[in-house]
Amino acid sequence: MASIPKIISVDDHTVEPPHVWRDRLPAKFLDVGPRIVRAPVKEMTFVGGRFAPVMGATGDDGPMADWWIYEDLHRPLTRLDTAVGCSRDEVRLKGITYDEMRPGSYSVPERLADMDRNHVQSALCFPTFPRFCGQTFTEAKDRELGLLGVRAYNDWMVEEWCGPDARGRLIPLALVPLWDADLAAAEVRRNAARGVRAVCFSEIPPHLGLPSVHTDAWDPFLRACAETGTVVAMHIGSSSRMPSTSADAPPAVGSTITFANCCFSLTDWLMSGVFDRFPGLRVMYAEGQIGWIPYILERADVVWAENRGWGGVAGKVLRPPSELFAAHVYGCFFDDAFGLRNLDAIGVGNVLYETDYPHSDSTWPRSREVAEEQMGHLAPDVVERIVRGNAIELLGLTEEGLWAGAGSA
Repeated sequence: MASIPKIISVDDHTVEPPHVWRDRLPAKFLDVGPRIVRAPVKEMTFVGGRFAPVMGATGDDGPMADWWIYEDLHRPLTRLDTAVGCSRDEVRLKGITYDEMRPGSYSVPERLADMDRNHVQSALCFPTFPRFCGQTFTEAKDRELGLLGVRAYNDWMVEEWCGPDARGRLIPLALVPLWDADLAAAEVRRNAARGVRAVCFSEIPPHLGLPSVHTDAWDPFLRACAETGTVVAMHIGSSSRMPSTSADAPPAVGSTITFANCCFSLTDWLMSGVFDRFPGLRVMYAEGQIGWIPYILERADVVWAENRGWGGVAGKVLRPPSELFAAHVYGCFFDDAFGLRNLDAIGVGNVLYETDYPHSDSTWPRSREVAEEQMGHLAPDVVERIVRGNAIELLGLTEEGLWAGAGSA
C-alpha cells in the first residue's frame, strides 16, 4: 500500500463569514453590498442543473436560513455548501444557518484542525457566495460596487483567510472583474505583487455572456497571468451551468456528469491558439476528475492532424493538442481510481489531488485512506508528485508546501 505524504488540496472551499464585505466596503454601499439576513426558505429547487431558491418574508412559516443579500440577489446558505460532519442521508437540498455548519467552513483555526484530522497540510480554497469565478459580481448592476466587491474579497482572502493565523497552510485564490479584461489584468498583477499565484476563471465564459477564449478579448488578462506565473483555475460550475440532459433531470444526473463542462472547456482551450500566444500560461480544472482526459487528447490529436485544414485551427494551433496539454494543463481529482489506472496516458506531472472540503462530495475525513486505496499500485515518487509535489511547483509554494506570501509565518 502506498504511503501518502501530507496532502496539498488544490480544491477546497471557504464559506465567507458575514463580515467580509460589511467591514471592507465604503459606508455608502453597505445597504446594497453583500450582507447576511436570516429569513425563512419559501421554496428551493435544483432541477435541470438550475438552482432556484425563494426567500420568505418575515413572519412566514418555513425553515430558517442565512441568506446573502446583494442588490436584487437573494442566495441562501445550503447544506450542499457545507456537508462535512453530516451523514450522507442528512445531506439534502435545504437552507441552513451558520450555526448549523461545521465551523471549519468559515473559521481559520477550526479549518486547520479539520485539515490536521484529514492528513492535509495546505489547501487552496474556492469561494461560495461570489460563486466559483466571481459570477455574482459579474452579474451585478453597479460596476463600481462590483469591482469593490471583488477587491474586498481578495483583501479578505489574502489578509485574513490566508493571513498570519493560517501559518502558510491556506493558499490564496483571487477573483477578477470578468466584465473587463484590462481591470482583470490589473487585479491579477495587484495580487501577484503580494504572492497570490492562482485566479478563478470561468470554464465556459460565453455561458456568462462573456467572450470565448477563441477571441483575443482576454489577452490582457491572460498576458498578466502568464507574466506573473498566475495559474488560471476553473472549477466545475464556473459557467453557472451544471451539465444536465433535460430540464427535468434530477440533480443525480448532473452530479454524475459534472466533468462534462471540463471536456468542453479543455477542447476550447486546446483549439484556441492561446497556449501558443502565451507560452507561460497554465490552467487547472478543479473537481473535474481525470479519467476522461486520455480520450479527449487522443481525439483532439486526430482532429488536429487530419482536419485542421477545414477545422479552423491551421496556422493557429501550432502543436498537437496532447503536447499543449502536457505543457499547460492540470487535471484535479479526489476520487478517480480509473484515472489513476491510466495515469501514463494523462501524465504524472499534470495531475493534482484535492479533498473538496466542505462539500457533499468531499472525501473528508478519509482523504488519506481514499488515496491509499487508489494509489497503492503507484511508486512512492509518483504518489508524492500527485498529492503535493505538482501543487508546490504550480502554486509557487515553499519546499515544505506552505504559502510564503504576505501574512504567512
